[in-house]
Amino acid sequence: MTIETVKEYLSKHLEAVKGVMDSSLESDIPLLNGINNRIMESGGKHIRPMICLLIADSLGTVNRSTYNFAAASEMLHNATLLHDDVADDSPSRRGKPTIYSLFGAAASVLVGDFWLVKAMEAILRDEECSKEILNLFAKTLSHLAEGEMLQMQKAETLDTTFEDYLRIIFCKTASLFEASAKSGAISVGASAEAQNTVVEYARYLGYAFQMKDDIFDYIPSSNVGKEVGVDILEKKITLPLIVALNNAPEDDRTAIMDVISRIDAKPALRNRVVAFVERYEGVPGACKVLEEYIVKALSILESLPSSMAKESLIFLTKYVGDRTV
Repeated sequence: MTIETVKEYLSKHLEAVKGVMDSSLESDIPLLNGINNRIMESGGKHIRPMICLLIADSLGTVNRSTYNFAAASEMLHNATLLHDDVADDSPSRRGKPTIYSLFGAAASVLVGDFWLVKAMEAILRDEECSKEILNLFAKTLSHLAEGEMLQMQKAETLDTTFEDYLRIIFCKTASLFEASAKSGAISVGASAEAQNTVVEYARYLGYAFQMKDDIFDYIPSSNVGKEVGVDILEKKITLPLIVALNNAPEDDRTAIMDVISRIDAKPALRNRVVAFVERYEGVPGACKVLEEYIVKALSILESLPSSMAKESLIFLTKYVGDRTV
């Protein structure tokens, strides 16, 4: 099985999700339409809507409610990327120019707001929409904002623990994975027990997904279109660095934290941080933690009934841990 196999299996459903997004985002303002089309054409992994669709398919029959919720998860995800690019002053994402770099901060923020509102409208227009679904996505929005603010706070205090890191990546990534999975389950009338099961699965998968992204930041050969050490320029202390700090003797920990505290004035210092992470096996250690979360996610999937959707979820989970982009 490959990721293309999974997408082929879901092709009819993914096309329906795209239809919801196209109709939701349509505008009579040429500039807005042009930016929207650019975002849509840039592709992306569509992991979140795929989770929503596969969970729904594994527990029942995919329907229009599923399409609306899957579209909402993808639009909400893209909205956060548009906002993040401004907050992080990012000229590119995955090797492509950001909307922020092409059209400016105001356009990126406003288009992000537009996508966010359209995500909520997709939920509200659904005939099966309940207060539970609305609260689910509203809570996710709250988590996303809290995660960004906590990360900003920790960039100032430089005291990020592993527990802090988990909270940040839960808020910024895993919370939306949870919403995607739970909304898919709700869309097919799954039991409360089944909903709780898929939420736990999605949480571990979301953690793993973000851990993999953070590992990429310290791998020179990765082809994610990202320079090595970009996160540390923003004083983001992520899993590979946390592992390296735990492995290093106290004197070296103190010295590298002093380097990080001065990195905004001297960006070239990031090479010393990358070398520190390599010296104290931050990437191999982070990969071990990542694998633990993949194994936890896979173990939860065992309780789902046998189906092509379940097999696809198993593959998708392994793909998250093995992916090179």
